[in-house]
Amino acid sequence: MTRSLPRSLHPVAWWVWALGLAAAASRTTNPLLLALILGVTCLVVASRRGDAVWAMGFRYYLIFGAFVVTMRVVFRIIFGGGSSEGEHVLVNLPTVPLPGWAAGIQLFGPITAESLLAGFYDGLRLATMLICVGAANSLANPKRLLKSVPSALYEVGTAIVVALSVAPQLVESVLRVRRARSLRAGPQKGVGAVRGIIIPVLEDALDRSRALAAAMDSRGYGRTGDQSRASRRITGALVIGGLLGICVGVYGLNGTAPRSLGAPMLLGGLALSAVGLRVSGRRVRRTRYRPDAWRAAEWLVLSCGVVAMGVSFFASSLDANNLNPSLDPLAWPQVPLLASLGVLIAAIPAWATPPPPPASMSEQVAPVAQVAAGSASLRAEEMVPR
Repeated sequence: MTRSLPRSLHPVAWWVWALGLAAAASRTTNPLLLALILGVTCLVVASRRGDAVWAMGFRYYLIFGAFVVTMRVVFRIIFGGGSSEGEHVLVNLPTVPLPGWAAGIQLFGPITAESLLAGFYDGLRLATMLICVGAANSLANPKRLLKSVPSALYEVGTAIVVALSVAPQLVESVLRVRRARSLRAGPQKGVGAVRGIIIPVLEDALDRSRALAAAMDSRGYGRTGDQSRASRRITGALVIGGLLGICVGVYGLNGTAPRSLGAPMLLGGLALSAVGLRVSGRRVRRTRYRPDAWRAAEWLVLSCGVVAMGVSFFASSLDANNLNPSLDPLAWPQVPLLASLGVLIAAIPAWATPPPPPASMSEQVAPVAQVAAGSASLRAEEMVPR
């Protein structure tokens, strides 16, 4: 097989892949399958992550995931003691009495193995989903993701992209400020270093916000075309009617509403919403310079994520016991072969996709201009009491 030239894949493909793995993780509490999902995610990120600054924040998602698992277990110890969950008591902690208005809540007490495992399984599942989102943030360029948002959803898309790019931007600011601090004398570790980093990072975030607002305003971002009041009302009615149809259809498919209304209402709602978004998008005038290409590699990445999600949903309907190990009675988790096969398919992009190109000079971790900007932002450090 010929080696592909380096290029950046479409960000939507990476997001669909990551959300597919996150959906697969949401269907199971099996620690073996969750560990496999984490392994596949880390493998793909390590193989296809670029060297841009926004791609360097994946390790922070791993740290945050470990924090989530730890806190879930700690909460089980503090608030789960004395519960009737499980018979294998590991530690018998003294119970802390609470006033009458806090009836039903008990602090500490007997800690059972079943309670700790339940907290660990739930925390690991949540941490795996967060790490999958972190993988999407490390693989997909947030600026290019904003270009891919449909015109009708540009306002919502802007808010979502800005929210998703908060963590990469903070990581970039921290790296730049730390590099600038290394050129100066002062504490490099400990509380003093943390205090000397926080204020420059906050100042840098404010400067970025002002620069972004000025750039968007100068380019006429958010300018809308002429649209009559009747057209706006028709568009709003189509979108609201479509959303109501989708809600009724989902309730019907779940058995809450009559099942005969489920599929028709869902399809009708999707059709009305698509028409409403299409009509609404006409009022937004937006041009694209060099649109991102969608090629076979993007289809491969998207298909791997969808297959991992679909196989996991199908496996949960066939063998739910292996995907959710029993806690009463305690049982060793078994490897679910079908779901594991679907997750392993999601690892194909680590070899079958083009490698990422080197970052441009504006995205490098420490070009001279950014070091100078980081040094300038350290003026706020002088305000920190020593």
